[in-house]
Amino acid sequence: MTEHPGEATTVERNAPAGPRPADGSEGARGRRGAGEGPGPEELPPNLTQAILEATKQVASLLKAAGHPFALAGSVAMYAHGGPGNLQHDADFCILPEDADAVAATLRDAGLEVYTPPEDWLLKARCLGQDIDLIFELARQPVSRELLERAEMLPVESVRMPVLAVTDLIASLLNAFTEHHCDFGAVLPIARALREKVDWSRVRRECGAAPMPDAFLYLLERLQVIEPEEPEEESHDRP
Repeated sequence: MTEHPGEATTVERNAPAGPRPADGSEGARGRRGAGEGPGPEELPPNLTQAILEATKQVASLLKAAGHPFALAGSVAMYAHGGPGNLQHDADFCILPEDADAVAATLRDAGLEVYTPPEDWLLKARCLGQDIDLIFELARQPVSRELLERAEMLPVESVRMPVLAVTDLIASLLNAFTEHHCDFGAVLPIARALREKVDWSRVRRECGAAPMPDAFLYLLERLQVIEPEEPEEESHDRP
């Protein structure tokens, strides 16, 4: 799931949303009158199907218009076999130079599209769900090479390009900073998809930074991934 210091990160956007009342109001506590005892905790609404339907509609529009794109974020993880409790939004990677054309395509289809304060994405609303149109991932512009590495996968009945698992994991690790370093949000994803990830490439691309390096060490200690093999020193023979 692109981020700049002080802005919402991919991890933040894809982390499970906190408990919310199903009706979108302030919750049962605010509705109970004075003197009433606490009621049972209200569960957050299950948004998985609504998010999947919005994902399919937006992907169909982008495919029909011929825009290069790839599904990202939590829905991409779901498409690869990761956790399936979707509670936040759907993310799509698009090319920076295509941002205006993508916005026009979605507006022509009747979707609301707007520019947030962050300068690395556009936002849209589809079937009542939030859609992020990302053109900068892990502080790097989305490239054609990144989109070309995407895999064609079904999201229920609609096939669409989905970011490769290694690219997804690398983007999550590169989003770690001193201000936001929620290993707990990424750990279950790494566990679920570990056999599909090129961990050597993740180490090359992310391991030099302290926060991703610490997370990789945690994965080793938890036996999620194998420890990195030490490089053998070469010695010149006489």
